[in-house]
Amino acid sequence: MTAIIAAGLVMVLISGEVDLSVGQVYALSPFVMYFAQQAGIPFVPAIGIGLVAAAIVGIVNGVFTVMLRIPSFITTLGTLFLINGLTLIISGGFPVRPKAGPVLTEIFGGNPVSQILWAIGVTLVLQFVLVKTRWGLHTIATGGNIVGAAEVGIKIGRIKIGNFVICSVLGGLAGVLDTFRIGSIDPLAGGTEIMFMAIASCVIGGTLLTGGSGTIIGAFLGAAVLGILKDGFTLSGVSAYTFNMILGGAILITMLINVHLSRLRAAGGG
Repeated sequence: MTAIIAAGLVMVLISGEVDLSVGQVYALSPFVMYFAQQAGIPFVPAIGIGLVAAAIVGIVNGVFTVMLRIPSFITTLGTLFLINGLTLIISGGFPVRPKAGPVLTEIFGGNPVSQILWAIGVTLVLQFVLVKTRWGLHTIATGGNIVGAAEVGIKIGRIKIGNFVICSVLGGLAGVLDTFRIGSIDPLAGGTEIMFMAIASCVIGGTLLTGGSGTIIGAFLGAAVLGILKDGFTLSGVSAYTFNMILGGAILITMLINVHLSRLRAAGGG
């Protein structure tokens, strides 16, 4: 699930912004899906309604950032708390059980293999979008040189808002898939922990926080490395505190290398 969220975050980061609220969207979408089911809507359309709720959050983030010129860090920090409060209000603070047949449960995350396939599928699709489509090239141009991108006619506002929507929808999708893995919908699930793990995956995978550079496949590999390290340390009896230290050091070292390589490229490799 971290890899799916990281895929959306890469698009936002490359365009020069950041989304801190995606971890709370991860918790909100499953509840919207659940209450849609309670209202008599079939399972698959209910998932769609949950993802629409996530998309609305992305639009709000994008509009406040682009049109009202509020830094995305502040915008998404605000929506983080707003969504957290909304999720607790509509849930009453209590977890609930999702309703689906055994086949659909297996398809939508109940089977570990299906989770991996969802993550790989999302990674491949977005990697193709990033490197083979006009949207991806405009995203890279917007984050790499926003003034130049605007001068050549790229609609940077639309690019940024669209990437916020992609990020939020993937956050909601990850929450829905994880719901069927766990077997319950927890209002306290996700949050800042999974959001920061996703950002760490992006950074370790080579995405610059300053924008203009990164890959979806790199974020997927970053998430895989973090997952393997975390599980390996747990099985080896290594303290979680040690893992946090290693994670922090890995982020700092990776960013240092990325920034240095970017400077070398800008200087023509000199």
